[in-house]
Amino acid sequence: MFTPRRTTTAVGALLGAALLTAPVAAHATAAPPAAPGALAAAAATGLDDPAKKDIAMRIVSSAENSSLDWKAQYKYIEDIGDGRGYTAGIIGFCSGTGDMLDLVEYYTKVKPGNVLAKYLPALRKVDGSDSHAGLDPNFTRDWAKAAQDAEFKKAQDHERDRVYFNPAVGQGKSDGVGTLGQFIYYDAIVMHGDGGDSTSFRNIRKRALAKAKPPAQGGNETAWLNAFLDARVWAMRQEEAHSDTSRVDTAQRVFLKKGNLGLDTPLEWKVYGDSYRIG
Repeated sequence: MFTPRRTTTAVGALLGAALLTAPVAAHATAAPPAAPGALAAAAATGLDDPAKKDIAMRIVSSAENSSLDWKAQYKYIEDIGDGRGYTAGIIGFCSGTGDMLDLVEYYTKVKPGNVLAKYLPALRKVDGSDSHAGLDPNFTRDWAKAAQDAEFKKAQDHERDRVYFNPAVGQGKSDGVGTLGQFIYYDAIVMHGDGGDSTSFRNIRKRALAKAKPPAQGGNETAWLNAFLDARVWAMRQEEAHSDTSRVDTAQRVFLKKGNLGLDTPLEWKVYGDSYRIG
């Protein structure tokens, strides 16, 4: 389902770039400090707004799991025959691409002795391959068992945000794109990762930069996102497992053509021929 993506790339640099571009205002008198909740709400101005984040997760789930119920996917696990071993959880953590290993290592850090901890040696050995050595026959059963644990769900959320969601939103804000653009970035980094290969997120973005400029560089947002999606489709077509580009053609392009840069509901789209709606 996904390409190798162990390299998670300077999240701080991405977020730092966004902070460096933020305007600084001087005040003659100091304002009283805002409550932490108010600060968090003010910072969540794009895809990181909780309601928008939920929409993003539902759209991704429609493509990855043929369901809008993304919260039902913590227990999901199967080998889909794409050369990446087991694919599992809310974002498709893979035993062959390192992010499943990172997840189980983190889960074990916060909850030592959990039901998946005993598979860490095997996960380290199969990293980079589609092998199930040391995982079968009980790994899938134990994954489903772990998914009943609130701490494991929190661990999946944590790794989704650390590796995929936060870098995508940070880069989107740095590029000056709105909520839809941040989602387009997020869906791309989920599928392609952010490693050094030609189809990774960073190189999809680099390919788009040869055709257009993001708003932060003076470009038109719609033109930029079309260029990015063109580059994304090219990347998808480099691999048979990703060659169906409907998650772009009949979903993200639909939102963009309608000028829905805020990813506002109602939303209607199709993925792999199936129709979905968020009202």
